[in-house]
Amino acid sequence: MKPEAVQNQAHWYVVHTKPKQEDHADRNLRAWQIETFYPRLKESGYLENIAKLTLTDIVKPLFPGYLFARFIANQILSKVCFTRGVHRVVSFGEHLTPVEDEVIELIQSRIGPDGYVKIWDELRPGDRVVIKNGLLKNLTGIFDGRTKGQRRVSILLATVSFQSNVLIEKELVRKLG
Repeated sequence: MKPEAVQNQAHWYVVHTKPKQEDHADRNLRAWQIETFYPRLKESGYLENIAKLTLTDIVKPLFPGYLFARFIANQILSKVCFTRGVHRVVSFGEHLTPVEDEVIELIQSRIGPDGYVKIWDELRPGDRVVIKNGLLKNLTGIFDGRTKGQRRVSILLATVSFQSNVLIEKELVRKLG
């Protein structure tokens, strides 16, 4: 695709934001009526409160420091570049580099009903898993199922001397390849 053809048509571009300014840049670009796509993840994590850890949902960017914007470059590139929260539009050399629509569609297809990108495959009973953190770190087992609350999963652990089911936070488990 010729650089001049790219600049005369609306394309998706990668916008590099200022540090930790993805939300700010997204809001400001949308205020200019520029179409944006800011994919985010929701993960459970522990926050340290006074004398205890609390499990909570943490929302973070899929691509920290970046978002996507769709615009006609030769018409509003300077407006995009000077939007608060934006550092620059990603380019190679002097030429802006558009992102193929298929790439955006692929990421959008991974967005769940809650509006967040799902990046890990769902576990199925019988899948081999490893515990990533905590007291049982690096132990392997077999995924048995989810509990009613959906935050915990049941895993069958088998070691040399015993076999036991344990309930553990689903974020602490990773499927083995």
